[in-house]
Amino acid sequence: MSDPASPTTPPAPPAYTLWQMLRYMLGLGTWGFGGPVALVGYMYRDLVERRRWIAEGDYKEGMTLAQLMPGPLAAQLAIYLGYVHYRVLGATLVGLAFVLPSFLMVVAIGAVYRAYGGIAWMQAVFYGVGAAVVGIIAMSAWKLTTRNLGRDRLLWAIFAVSAAVTVGTRSEIVGVFLGAGLLVWLLRAPPEAWSRGRVNSVAAPLAACLASAACGGHQLARIGAYFAYAGSFVFGSGLAIVPFLYGGVVQEHHWLSERQFVDAVAVAMITPGPVVITTAFIGYLVAGFWGAVVAAAGTFVPCYLFTILPAPYFKTHGKRPGIVAFVDGVTAAAIGAIAGAVIVIGRRSITDAATAALALITVGVLWRFKKMPEPLIVLCAALVGLALQWPGAGAAAAGASAAPVSAPVAAPVAAPAPAAATR
Repeated sequence: MSDPASPTTPPAPPAYTLWQMLRYMLGLGTWGFGGPVALVGYMYRDLVERRRWIAEGDYKEGMTLAQLMPGPLAAQLAIYLGYVHYRVLGATLVGLAFVLPSFLMVVAIGAVYRAYGGIAWMQAVFYGVGAAVVGIIAMSAWKLTTRNLGRDRLLWAIFAVSAAVTVGTRSEIVGVFLGAGLLVWLLRAPPEAWSRGRVNSVAAPLAACLASAACGGHQLARIGAYFAYAGSFVFGSGLAIVPFLYGGVVQEHHWLSERQFVDAVAVAMITPGPVVITTAFIGYLVAGFWGAVVAAAGTFVPCYLFTILPAPYFKTHGKRPGIVAFVDGVTAAAIGAIAGAVIVIGRRSITDAATAALALITVGVLWRFKKMPEPLIVLCAALVGLALQWPGAGAAAAGASAAPVSAPVAAPVAAPAPAAATR
């Protein structure tokens, strides 16, 4: 008599169609506010507990893979859940459905920003929003630190070094991330534990880095290569990409001014879906609609590949000590970079007593009310900015004298843009 649990037993058919999953992900991408932790919570509540489309074991494996591999947490989990029953086709279509709504929203906002970015009311909005963003990033860094580092002295040391490097250089250094992962691996897992899957995972970001350096003069090609490189290093939280983008977009390539960069991060925080969709907004400001498409594709294709390629082998190899140790080191460095980015971005967004108060109030509110929606805080900060800066052109000009304000960006930007603000 055959064992019902034997490998020859055909798997049960899924309790849902691919179209039903696509409709759900389109809805989540349209209305799913709250950041990656909230989004993965919605998926568990809706797909595991209520609809029972996904087994709890499959969900947990998807979460583990999303945390181990580079890529935005919520997007990778969505891609994996699409893969569970419908393999590559399901992963591809589900990933597109999850990202598309927020992509269209940030492109629309980018068009408005580009056309009217210099008018007083929009300057006033981002005057308040930029300060709130600093407070939100600070609280996110705190949560990530307490959740991931614990009392581990080695990880705290990596965190401190990465934060100091980010503050000192005003950008991220990829060698710090890779070096941190290799250090923890060498100290905590014997070389025999190294798996082939992790070699591939490290090689991909390095290849993206080389591609970025080797890419020629075409603007879209440079955008695609740079964002593919940046997208290969987002571990766990979408905020990890902020210091990466600041160093490349503002300092290295001079695609945006500092004020415009802060505005781009704010736009990602007031729209639903994954935070790293800010790359589409940046791409739009640099090279219009196709710049947004190329930047978004460059960001999400690596996380898509880091999900579907190891998925068939993850049950067997995903929890090897070498992989876990490497990811622990890289995560500690990424959190340190986020903490350093708070100081770097804060120097430009905190320009007077009012913005300092807004940032501190944001931290206090998030500390006191753990489930406070971040888009609501951003909306309130925008209203405060309007109240403080918009009533007269003189007040707006006074704010501009303290911090240069963004002007509309010209179509393809090859030279540094006018000065401007930073999930």
